[in-house]
Parts: sequence; C-alpha cells; structure tokens
Amino acid sequence: MSNTYKSAGVDKEEGYKTVDKIKSAVAETHNENVLNSLGSFGAFYQIGGYQNPVLVSGTDGVGTKLKVALDSKKYDSIGVDCFAMCANDILCHGAKPLFFLDYLACGKLDSDIAAEIVMGMVKACKDNNCALIGGETAEMPGMYQPGDYDVAGFCVGIVEKDQIIDGSKIKRGDQIIALPSSGFHSNGFSLVRKIFPDFNEEFEGKPLYETLLVPTRLYYQPIHRVLEEVKVSGIAHITGGGLIENVPRIIPENLCAKIEASAIKIPSIMLELEKRGNIARSEMYGTFNMGIGMVIVVDENHATKVLDLLEDAYIVGEITEGEEKIVLN
Repeated sequence: MSNTYKSAGVDKEEGYKTVDKIKSAVAETHNENVLNSLGSFGAFYQIGGYQNPVLVSGTDGVGTKLKVALDSKKYDSIGVDCFAMCANDILCHGAKPLFFLDYLACGKLDSDIAAEIVMGMVKACKDNNCALIGGETAEMPGMYQPGDYDVAGFCVGIVEKDQIIDGSKIKRGDQIIALPSSGFHSNGFSLVRKIFPDFNEEFEGKPLYETLLVPTRLYYQPIHRVLEEVKVSGIAHITGGGLIENVPRIIPENLCAKIEASAIKIPSIMLELEKRGNIARSEMYGTFNMGIGMVIVVDENHATKVLDLLEDAYIVGEITEGEEKIVLN
C-alpha cells in the first residue's frame, strides 16, 4: 500500500468541507471594498474616503480559554473572542476595523468544529462592520494531538492621522471612565483552569463553563459613539496583566492614573476564584481585568457626556501628578 497525505494524518477533503461550510457566511461580511472572494492566494481591500489614512493592525489569540471550549464542546464563542481581542486593541487608537484574517491549527481537523469557530468570527465581524477576507486552516498531526485546536487572528483598522489616540494629550484632572467587561474575556485562563478544574460544576444556577465562555465584549460600537461627540485623550484595553500593566501604557511621564479600587465592580465569578484559590488581591489585579474591559480618559468637562452615552460606564479614577503611572487605592 502506497503512502498518501491522508495516511500521514492530513485529510484534505475535511479542509474542503470546512471551506464549503463557511464560504457563504464569510461572504456576508464583505462590502464593496473587498475585491476578491475566499480562495485567492491573497485578499484585496481598497481604501477610499480618507484624507490622510493610517492603518492600525493587531494580532492575538484566545489562550487556554480554548481548553474550556474544547472540553465543554462549545466552540462558537471562541471565534468572537479571537476577533474581539484583536479589534479591541486597535480601537485603543481610534481605529475603525476594516478587515480580519484568522489562523486555525489542529491535530485532526473536524470540519464541524472548525466551521463553528469561524462562524463566531463571522458574527463578530458583522456586528462590527468588518470584513473577514481570508484565513488558514492547518492540520498538523504530530504537532497537536487529535482534538486540540489553536486559534489566532489579525485585524487591520483605519484612522485619520490627526485623529490618532495615543495618550499623549492626557493631562492632570482628566477622568478615568471604566467600561465593564463581560467576564474574564480571554486572559488568565491557565490560573482559572487550575482553580476551577471541573467546568461542569454549578455556579449561580448553571454549569460553570457557561460563565467562563461568555465571549470577550466588543467595544467598537460604544467607543465610536463616544468618539463622534467627545474628544478622547486615551483608551486602554484591559487584557493580560490587568489594570496594573495596561493602564500605564497610555499615561505620559510625570502623570499617574489614580484609581479607586472601592469603585470597581468586580464580577462574582472573580471573587469566587479569589476566595477558592486563596489568591492575593494584588495578584488578581495583575492578572485579570477585574470587571473592567476598557478604560477611556477624557477631560473632566466631558465626563458627564460620556456617561450619558454609555449607560453602563462609570468613573473609576482621575489623572494626577506622580512618578508612578498607576496607583490603585
């Protein structure tokens, strides 16, 4: 019997099935700027309507949250996570997402699982007026075990050069406004899985995995609603490293983000994790978002307007003078 690619563990037919299952849905994310369809060697996207456009890009994955999804056999939310982690990053600079590409690697391809993951990306792209214009599915026996998957994405957005947000205009007295997260988002899951090994245990009346797999919140719509009416000085996406590591990234020298810990609305699942794992509060703040998925910094005269535009947002601190870029009281 002669050797074939399939005998080595790679089933091309399953890859073709995956494309067939997602092709029409992916096409629904396209607009007049997308110049070709799925299947080309490269994807084409034309840009128009900007005076001095700057492209802003970001790439990310979903980490070991994938393990929760795979063990729970619930795959759709992971695609949303993958898109959100990339799109929320470029949003910090005021960018509008234009297009997204995905990369899916596995040990043994199951077209149903792969399609479900991509369909989550499709949903997220459609909700954010972003085109899913390409991707790669890699079946890699020997590198991954059967049943293992890894997912990553790449997002490109656009912003006018004179509208780039980089934190440089942050000043003393500015208000720090928190936008709630939808949960852990896609960070800290190696610790989450250590403390919560049974994803099927009951938590607040439902299986724990349902709480853990709530997808990362997409902030494009609310943030751009604010940007249309208010001058924003800084935006930080609160991902791995929590407030402690992400807020300082936008704070200029000799200024400090003074955050009132008592004002932070910490989700019950994070309080349960902290209690059950006997985790120090400082470790929690340095690992998880603690209920804040995004912070925006605005002039104190604009804070009320922002709170009117974002019904679930709240003030969590202010900018002061100081050597430390963040102080959590």
